[in-house]
Amino acid sequence: MPDTVPELLALAAARDPDGVWLRGEDAHLTFASAATAVAALASRFADLGVRRGDLVVLTARTTPPYALCFLALASLGAVTVPTDPSATSAERTGLLAQVAPRLLVSDPAVLGADPDGLATGAQLGAVDLHELLGDWGAAGTGTDSLRRDVAPDDLLVLIPTSGTTGRSKLVMQTHRAYAWAGEGFPWWMELTSDDVMMTSLPLFHVNAPAYSVLGSLACGAGLALLPRFSASGFLDSARRHGATQFNAIGAMLEMLARQPPREDDADTPLRLCYTGPSPAQDWQEAFESRFGLRVVCGYAMSESPYGTIWRHGTRPFGTLGSLRQHPRLGTINEGRVVDEDGAQVGVGGTGELLLRNPVLTPGYWRMPDETAHVLVDGWLHTGDLVTVNDDETFTFVSRVKEVIRRRGLNLSPAQVEEAIGAHPSVRECAVVAVPSELTEDEVKAFVVAEDGATLDFAELRAFAADRLSAFKVPRFWQAVDALPRTPTARVAKHQLPSGHPPEEYDADAAD
Repeated sequence: MPDTVPELLALAAARDPDGVWLRGEDAHLTFASAATAVAALASRFADLGVRRGDLVVLTARTTPPYALCFLALASLGAVTVPTDPSATSAERTGLLAQVAPRLLVSDPAVLGADPDGLATGAQLGAVDLHELLGDWGAAGTGTDSLRRDVAPDDLLVLIPTSGTTGRSKLVMQTHRAYAWAGEGFPWWMELTSDDVMMTSLPLFHVNAPAYSVLGSLACGAGLALLPRFSASGFLDSARRHGATQFNAIGAMLEMLARQPPREDDADTPLRLCYTGPSPAQDWQEAFESRFGLRVVCGYAMSESPYGTIWRHGTRPFGTLGSLRQHPRLGTINEGRVVDEDGAQVGVGGTGELLLRNPVLTPGYWRMPDETAHVLVDGWLHTGDLVTVNDDETFTFVSRVKEVIRRRGLNLSPAQVEEAIGAHPSVRECAVVAVPSELTEDEVKAFVVAEDGATLDFAELRAFAADRLSAFKVPRFWQAVDALPRTPTARVAKHQLPSGHPPEEYDADAAD
């Protein structure tokens, strides 16, 4: 059973050595040539002094060279610390100071003219991946053997969590977690060796490396990596690579849907999309009809790649799905939903989702207090509020930390955002808590208008009031050109404007 990343690669290469796996814009590699390229690159890292257990920071672009680099470091038993290549030099320097890695792996576009200056804190300095790897399309010609002297419980990655400010919170994950995620994903999605998986999601989080890179190895599917997401060019990329499946987050699907309709929108090889969170049923069905594919929704996190998924043959619209299980080992993933007092809630109840399985994170790197807070008696406290449904599915309500306490009652920003977003003049919105001059919180909505639309906040407030209880309707409203986002396209609410500018609409003052 493949319990490590190099085992997955070795099995894929042995099963279908001549099958085309890794696809870039101008070149591709077979499974066997990719394994050879990874082995050669691992040897070069070893020659540089990288050893088992060493931390290596990687400015992880979503490109074939960086995927090969991730696999090479894994085969050495080194621990990859992937980071956003678009991060500022100050952010990167802060991460290097925090983890004190053995090496920084990047490329000239990131490092610029002063690689050593930007690599301060890395014991061996910086190395140019493209120079080290050479022509990746011709890289599978060496004679090195793929190393597999790693254990399932060895650390594989330290994953930076989305939206973190200040000192990074790095999620530790093991070879077993990623290998089992790779095995599970194609089974959950009903993918085979006839498929070509495509992703533009970042390699510095869990989705692209665990589900797309390792999932394609596990089932023998092809893999196309897009350096960036382009709504206008996405379908053409799918046609060019022969992609049959892609991974996305909700904002990406919305951006695709906002493209001007074309007669050939459904004329692609795409048949499946994996996404989360789950959109509304009417929106999803319209998207599926327009693009000629099926959307499968699920939920997971860096702390546990085994979360929830829509079960085969089911369409539980609007839900996170049911607990994911392993394709060969069966039931390994448990879940329960508890209230504020830790008591388990039943069908129809709402509380925090807890998970227990063999691939939970060991914790946050060098943060014992934070680890103890989320891992309690073997259960991971996800920080997500869900409602328990009678079909063993869960419906997302909000993040625990985002719950707003107003007038003695709790409200979910997600519910308020959904109500406001249904107005035809609203493209998207973000709802947050703001300080109240009395007690608890007030509620504020930041709203992005549709192209050509004018926002009438008095009208929007009345629109929301028809759909929400009075205590959930925002008091403050502010127009913004766009919502700030994390590298994984989640709304970065901590970056929204603060204070109460003159152009803000105060519903209480208007009454």
